[in-house]
Amino acid sequence: MGAASRVIRFIFIAGFVEGTCAHAYDLACGGLHAYRGFPLVSQVFFHLLLLIDPLAAALAWRRIPAAPLLGPAIVLADNAANWQGNWPSVRADPGLLLRPYGLSMITLFGLFVLVTAAPLRRSCLAGRDAARAAPAAAPATAPSES
Repeated sequence: MGAASRVIRFIFIAGFVEGTCAHAYDLACGGLHAYRGFPLVSQVFFHLLLLIDPLAAALAWRRIPAAPLLGPAIVLADNAANWQGNWPSVRADPGLLLRPYGLSMITLFGLFVLVTAAPLRRSCLAGRDAARAAPAAAPATAPSES
């Protein structure tokens, strides 16, 4: 795994761990109704992210090739739900998108995951194939003479 693949994987994992922490914080502060301003489907999805985000991070940590497939699905749904719920606020004050947190960061991370999904998957597959080939390539030991 090259340096670029390691950086991509690190950002992928860090982003999904941060997402997990953000949703856990929202739940701790606001309870089950932390997202009451959002449609019910989005509210349920945001609570499900407490399970799905760490799953994506764990799969990437273990270099399981499903992580780069799950990641884009998560960020597409998360971005759609966040943009839908925040659209009235953005229309009222477009400056909200200039903040270095919230919707702008969710969108940037989503773009990052979408752009890097294919290289990350190739890296995970190459690492898996190399791990499988390693035992077969191990040199045989000579029998001991007695």
